[in-house]
Amino acid sequence: MLRGLDHIVVAVNDLDAAGSAYEALGFTVTPENRHPWGTANRVIQLDGFFIELLSVAEPDLITETAGRQFSFGAFNRAFLTRREGASMLVMESHDAGRDRQDFEAVGLSLFDPFSFERVAHLPGGRTADVAFDLTILQDPLSPEIGYFTCHNKYPENFWKPAFKSHTNGAQEIKTVFLIAEDPSDHHEFLGGFTGQREMRATSLGLEVETARGKISVLNPAAYRSLVGERAAEALQGDLPQLAAIEIRTDSADKTGVIPATELHGLTLLLSSRDS
Repeated sequence: MLRGLDHIVVAVNDLDAAGSAYEALGFTVTPENRHPWGTANRVIQLDGFFIELLSVAEPDLITETAGRQFSFGAFNRAFLTRREGASMLVMESHDAGRDRQDFEAVGLSLFDPFSFERVAHLPGGRTADVAFDLTILQDPLSPEIGYFTCHNKYPENFWKPAFKSHTNGAQEIKTVFLIAEDPSDHHEFLGGFTGQREMRATSLGLEVETARGKISVLNPAAYRSLVGERAAEALQGDLPQLAAIEIRTDSADKTGVIPATELHGLTLLLSSRDS
């Protein structure tokens, strides 16, 4: 099953400060939502893809990962001891059971099934229940990145036109960039994770076309060439890591590179639809 990009999790120390940084760039950011395991988020919705800004809000509620029982809170808490930035890459799901069968068939390492519900804060002060089934994976070659598929059980309660309207013209995800010393090392896992077995390999990296957007795995030199010296110098932490995303906007006037130092660990590329 070919899957599309669903969202990325960006772990931050100060949720309000991170939300304000995105708002200053012309993004609409949702109000704060709380998870029962001690984290809080604010979301930037695009066309079927979103950025999840996430912080540790109630550390006493966090449980530890035990065996194959994954702790979302503990994973992101540990990530924040190293740095802020994109901690998890998420693909869409239409059937969590089918995802699990697909991943087991190609030998990927899985955690136990995980489902949850929370209250979503909507425009105008209204609330609604949302619920998700997660199928969480582990890639031994990129242990500091979390991977899962997300089945949104009530999409009508989650996606809202008011949240998808941005004054900077942002519309849709184009690319998620993963930086690795040897991009070819990751083709087996990403092929199984995305369901896309046909990839484009070059001396600079690996490209995976998903059902929504692209995953580009670049070596450090190729990444530097793409984003420029200033943004490349902002790269912190060990490799491999999720370093940047590219978003299409509705205007050629609203383009550029915003380095991770200005966006709590995630470099952002804004490009026009015809670029």
